[in-house]
Amino acid sequence: MTPDRTRAERRSIDRSIAHLAIPALGALIAEPMFLIVDSALVGHLGAVPLAGLAIASAVLQTTVGLMIFLAYATTPLVARTRGAGDLRGAVQYGIDGLWLALGIGVAVGAALWLASGPIVASFGADEPATRQALAYLTVSCLGIPAMLVVFAASGLLRGLQDTRTPLAVATVGFALNALLNWWFIYGLGFGIAGSAWGTVLAQWAMVAVYLIVVVRHARRAGARLLPRRAGLGRASQSGGWLFVRTLGLRAALLATVFAATSHGTAATAAYQVVFTIFSTAAFALDALAIAAQALIGDALGSGDPHRARMVVRRSVFWGIGCGLVFGGALALASPAVGRMFTDDDAVLTILPAAILVLGISLPLAGYVFVLDGVLMGAGDARYLAWTSLINLTAYLPVLWALTVLVPAGTSGLIALTAGFTVVFMTARAVTLGIRARGDRWVRLGV
Repeated sequence: MTPDRTRAERRSIDRSIAHLAIPALGALIAEPMFLIVDSALVGHLGAVPLAGLAIASAVLQTTVGLMIFLAYATTPLVARTRGAGDLRGAVQYGIDGLWLALGIGVAVGAALWLASGPIVASFGADEPATRQALAYLTVSCLGIPAMLVVFAASGLLRGLQDTRTPLAVATVGFALNALLNWWFIYGLGFGIAGSAWGTVLAQWAMVAVYLIVVVRHARRAGARLLPRRAGLGRASQSGGWLFVRTLGLRAALLATVFAATSHGTAATAAYQVVFTIFSTAAFALDALAIAAQALIGDALGSGDPHRARMVVRRSVFWGIGCGLVFGGALALASPAVGRMFTDDDAVLTILPAAILVLGISLPLAGYVFVLDGVLMGAGDARYLAWTSLINLTAYLPVLWALTVLVPAGTSGLIALTAGFTVVFMTARAVTLGIRARGDRWVRLGV
């Protein structure tokens, strides 16, 4: 291949990545902004409600995050089928995913509501923080089916290489969430429970919009609105491995929150701020992973391994570059960013150094998220599942040592932040990088 042709192909792929990633970036930032609004509004109620939110959101995001396979399994299936020229089949896979999401969401929401008391108590927080966590979590269970349907609907549209519609829906949902939260918390005086009610109502409003969009796609493509047994089975099979993969990641996150609670209320509240910022940065960098999922699935479905490898190289380049930009901005803002979330002096004292560590680690996170998206787009779910458990096994002893050996306060929060963002992410980078350099993930056709 001539240098001119190589440059032209590189520019073409960069444009494709930008076309998908920029709208996806807006949509993904809007999603954790729900949590940022919750944290900011609840944080000004005091350290105890913020600590309660840390526990409740850890449980809720772990539960819902385990179901992210509803998007991650749907996008590659839709993208591969679309790449092979079968638009009707692609849309049908997405509709199957919506039904699967609704069924799982109802079951998970009911189970979490019933078990919320023992789960919150297991964190071992003091009684006031435990009550606040329980008040938020029990209301939030009503929104779990909506969250999962949104996952599946966005996965369908991303597989069709439409990231603009999820951006529009997420933007409207975020604005509605902010208004409702403020009204319920301060206007009606519902406290932390008002934050949960505002978010639940905003999520169901997003579902209503997505259903209108999906029905239109189904009519245009000639797809049926009822699920197929074969489609549900295939989504479940792929999703099962991605569930295990996500289980390993969420276990690492949850274990870190448990470690923070052992250092007291101030450390728990401060880690909630760190985790919220990390989630926002992760979603932002994950925009490139979403673009990689769709483009890799399309390239492999159409039988073009060369283009698939070019997508990998360009996605990694942009992942590390964006991590440098986001991380540098966060590092510069580290002395002041904590005041967006709380006025508590004890929390503000220990935050800046941990936020600086988080900023320094973001280029590594960009590399990890992009390769994760590449292997998801390739349908390499089994490998992602097994290596996720390996990475967790390597991380937990390190986390235990950091919790036991490092004193509470600023040093303890720095250690917990570095443990997750450096140690755990390095383990993921190694396992993902080894796989991406080989050929076993390159499987062509539907």
